[in-house]
Amino acid sequence: MDMNQAMRMVMESAGLKPSLFAPNSRYQGIDTATLVAADGRMISYVRRRFVPPLAEHSLMQQHAVLEGDRLDNLSARYLGDPELFWRICDANDALRPAELTETPGAKVNIALPHGITGPADA
Repeated sequence: MDMNQAMRMVMESAGLKPSLFAPNSRYQGIDTATLVAADGRMISYVRRRFVPPLAEHSLMQQHAVLEGDRLDNLSARYLGDPELFWRICDANDALRPAELTETPGAKVNIALPHGITGPADA
């Protein structure tokens, strides 16, 4: 038995579903589905991810954009992982990530992960 099979068995015994996605992926925890095409091919896909409403994000702080800022650097600085840039996009309702850092002086919300709340007076 290889390491991946062993990990799957441990996860399944704990009632956890293995995921195709890394823990820091915006798709972690999203189910997959299969469609049978007209020609009989099986097509697997990831179900739709719904972005949590802005009101459900707990703001940690705001960042004033500086010339040359990039989302991967901001997420590394504030969230500890450059690949979590999508959390900053979610907290700012941004469909086009580059728009968040285009304008120096603009405010960018940095929020806690969805479902985690901060103190009421933060």
